[in-house]
Amino acid sequence: MRIVTLEEHYTVPRIVAGISSDVIARRGFPTDPNFVWAQTTKRNELADLGEARIADMDASGISVQVLSVAGPGADLVPGQPGIELARAYNDALAEACTSHPARYRGFAHLPMLAPEAAADELERTVKQLGFAGALMNGATDGRFMDEPAFEPILARAEALDVPIYLHPGIPTQEVRKAYYDNLPGNFSFTLALSAWGWHYDTAIHVLRLALSGALDRHPGLKIIVGHMGEALPFMLDRIDETTTAGAKAQLRRSVRQTILDQVWITTSGFFTMVPFVAALMSFGVDRIMFSVDYPFASNARARAFLDALPVSPADRAKIAHGNADRLLRLAG
Repeated sequence: MRIVTLEEHYTVPRIVAGISSDVIARRGFPTDPNFVWAQTTKRNELADLGEARIADMDASGISVQVLSVAGPGADLVPGQPGIELARAYNDALAEACTSHPARYRGFAHLPMLAPEAAADELERTVKQLGFAGALMNGATDGRFMDEPAFEPILARAEALDVPIYLHPGIPTQEVRKAYYDNLPGNFSFTLALSAWGWHYDTAIHVLRLALSGALDRHPGLKIIVGHMGEALPFMLDRIDETTTAGAKAQLRRSVRQTILDQVWITTSGFFTMVPFVAALMSFGVDRIMFSVDYPFASNARARAFLDALPVSPADRAKIAHGNADRLLRLAG
């Protein structure tokens, strides 16, 4: 069975080395070399775009990875340096895709602090490099994509008919201080990110796009979120009930319908049945795409989960590759 995964990460150490430690620290990435976290413990896997990564894919029967930058990246760097950084990342990924055309595809990395240039870079990567869309890591300098400054990116993605993958990022310093600080050990950092915070940050990102009218303004825009929908499947009906009156007055559709019309979800990093069943019941099988979150999650564990899904063979094929092939226009 063909298997496509969409939230699979890479980095280029020589490019990361060009980002100042002050910029990285301000965004919340730990700079203490004694602090153990995923970006350091997985740096070898992230940097490998050759034999070791492909061997791990082969061991679990994964046909294609759609690759994206793991932060820190160009979204932290203003001006021309950020634009050049994004271009360097994208060119490095394009080289890997050219070397392994049957195994890798790419999501563009964008200089989000320069939205017009980001829109142009998205177009370059799609038209010249064959990328399948863009992935962005959380809010940009504390601002979500519903802000008017980011309209060029939304409009260009819609015009190009490619999706934007809203991946989690580290919550702002103010949010971390108010909600997550002062816990023992590494718990503050973990709770702010993978245990809780960044999932809800991403759900808020999607909800702001819907409630602000941004998705109404761009009805052809396609959004992807990972981690089994970032809690949206569980909360969707409650959100819809509590926003009904406002949606009738200010939006073209209910919030629930807006999200179901324009959002797809992936299984990345979630390999248990309860969240899957909630996602299946809320979004339907045509909106769910298999993903791993490599190298932060295991290809083998994810494949075992895919094989165990309580769905028909036809629906398993949709989740494994069919929905992604159609949305991203991947070659079969």
